[in-house]
Amino acid sequence: MNSFPFDAVLFDCDGVLVDSEPITNRVLAEMLGELGWKLSVEESMRLFVGKAVKDEVALIESKTGFAITEDWLDGFRIRRNEALERDLLAIPNAVQAVRALHAALGGRIACASGADRLKVELQLDKIGLLDCFAGRIFSGHETPRSKPAPDVYLAAAAALGVDPARCAVVEDTVTGAMAGVAAGATVFGYSPTDLGHSGPDALRAVGVVHVFTDMAQLPALLADWRPVLA
Repeated sequence: MNSFPFDAVLFDCDGVLVDSEPITNRVLAEMLGELGWKLSVEESMRLFVGKAVKDEVALIESKTGFAITEDWLDGFRIRRNEALERDLLAIPNAVQAVRALHAALGGRIACASGADRLKVELQLDKIGLLDCFAGRIFSGHETPRSKPAPDVYLAAAAALGVDPARCAVVEDTVTGAMAGVAAGATVFGYSPTDLGHSGPDALRAVGVVHVFTDMAQLPALLADWRPVLA
């Protein structure tokens, strides 16, 4: 597809490719409850979606009085991964959209997540997309700064050998969208009505150029995209 308007497409993972946030936050709420901070899953999602738990240690400590150690974080990841392995499903139509864009771009796609690599790989394998992203998975745990800093998107674009300004980024949260915008990419916001995704107005406010509600729309949306000239 020679006329495709982007040189690469960079996907977030959680909430864009996999419906992981309710599962992750169920585990997190359970573990925070064990420390004395009682949260519903919905309350946990409002606080933590789009953020790495390791970056929220100060908040957790302020609410629980418990010193969060690497052992506690490791225990969270183990329990989280067990739940994801058991219960995770793909975002509706995400698998088909990724495969269509992988074909259109000759494989120039990447997954750039704020999550740890093991989680990202586990999730992509679980939904049958690991082959599409093999060798092109980037974790915010492996960059100097996590989202909303642009580091993970800049790393993905550099590895693909493309200018970030020629990349489309697909995100579903304000935190992630800010990272894509800061990288200089064109950011598209996935915003269904389900809890855990940022709303259309919030996404547009940080620079998302277009908000859509169904991943089935994405291949044609990107292929037909033409920037609006001022």
